Amino acid sequence: MAIALFGSAIALSSFVLPPHAVAQAQQTVEVSAEAVEKLKQGLELIRGGRIPEAIAAFREATRLAPHLAPAHYNLGLALRQKGELQASADAFYQATQADPNFALAYANLGAALLEGQNLDQAGDYLERAVELNPELGLAHYNLGLVREFQGRLADAIVAHKRAIAYSPNAPEPHFHLGKIYTQQGKTPEALDAFRKALAISPNYPEAQYSLGSLLLAQGQLEEALEAFRLSAESNSNYANAYYGAGLVFLQQGKYQDAQKVLEYARDLYRSQGNQQWTLTVEQLLQQARQGN
Repeated sequence: MAIALFGSAIALSSFVLPPHAVAQAQQTVEVSAEAVEKLKQGLELIRGGRIPEAIAAFREATRLAPHLAPAHYNLGLALRQKGELQASADAFYQATQADPNFALAYANLGAALLEGQNLDQAGDYLERAVELNPELGLAHYNLGLVREFQGRLADAIVAHKRAIAYSPNAPEPHFHLGKIYTQQGKTPEALDAFRKALAISPNYPEAQYSLGSLLLAQGQLEEALEAFRLSAESNSNYANAYYGAGLVFLQQGKYQDAQKVLEYARDLYRSQGNQQWTLTVEQLLQQARQGN
């Protein structure tokens, strides 16, 4: 996932050089000017898209100044961007050791552990992040994901609502609220949550698909079809959008249209290695062919 505030699943923060963090480190330990310069050099390399060189610069900064928390923190972000999940978690952990009050480091450590499916530890670090900075929407969002995966839906709802309060321009907390409300059978609340996510980010294929699925279940076929169409427009490789449209066409008796979109969905599922859904769509295709 991209390193940006509120990505599609797990949020990670942007590269930063917190002046207060550098100042705190300089007050508590002797930090060499060379280490700070290496840190700044790493940030410049990041801006130029030169990730491996940036990692080397951040590593050198941590070698020169082991207690310089921003160096460990930005190293963690760079490693995560390169896909080195365990190494990034280690770097975030070192940032928390260098500065026990570095809320963003705890938040990103929790996010990395969450992506590695280490839910209990992820929850602990995310709780620490929101203790240090109760207004850190990033941490509330990731904590909501942890609680959602743990089946603690009431706690997940609370966390996502806090994420919305502190990061009102992020669509993902609304989307995950919609998923939880759907799971709980609270259709009006789920519809409202998905629509709020889409009001913030209209090109959100998962939210469009989820909205369409609820509308389909309510028998609102044309509205559901429009949601599935917008989902496919947002991401032409999102197989679920074509699957949903196929369900609508089957209910409408438009078997040729159903066959066309279901074949497309099947091919996408197959190319993505999703055997279960490939078989599911094959069964629907049999219905469409028999209808013809």
